[in-house]
Amino acid sequence: MTAVTARSNIVLGAVLLAIFVALGFVVRGSPGMVDDALRETIGGHWQGVAGTAAAAVSLVLGPPLPVITGVALIVATVRLRQLGDPRAGITFRVLILLGACRITSVVAKPVFARDRPRAYPDAFSYPSGHVASVASTGFALVVLCAWLYPRLVRLVWWLAVVATGLAAAARVALGVHWLTDTVGSVLAVGGVGLLLGVALKLLPPPRGGVASAS
Repeated sequence: MTAVTARSNIVLGAVLLAIFVALGFVVRGSPGMVDDALRETIGGHWQGVAGTAAAAVSLVLGPPLPVITGVALIVATVRLRQLGDPRAGITFRVLILLGACRITSVVAKPVFARDRPRAYPDAFSYPSGHVASVASTGFALVVLCAWLYPRLVRLVWWLAVVATGLAAAARVALGVHWLTDTVGSVLAVGGVGLLLGVALKLLPPPRGGVASAS
């Protein structure tokens, strides 16, 4: 069953990455109907109250999240290794997973070189770095909980979904990203996360967590 699940993760991860790449090439030339409609709807509202609220959300749900999580994982790994705790191997692998998922937007943006809906210091738009930051943090934490705190998996999964959705809505409301930029981030993080998770032997996690695996 584990081998079958691993193959399923590989197939799904490859499909998500393929859709991510295809979407990037489709939208990099011009926005689609949905993207255009949202831009017209938002207009200059990003300068008002909605924009202020969206900016506040972006300050919290963005690049700082994977940095804070990464530092916490480094500290945990060092401490667990000092104690001779085998869980250090898990926290270290989750750290690698987090970094790989987060870097997807950094690597992909110059490849697709998509213009933003409005002028913005960071020139490229696809995929959204903020959404990739939140999605990668959520993905890593769900995997970590699946190994160390199985009872928290469902809660953390829902928190990750809600946080990613809020981050996406905030970036679109600010007029600095197209909707498809946020969708692309989720596809990229999901694809890389599933493939690398299998390669790092983090996916599928053992039932009952690390204690069950032991």
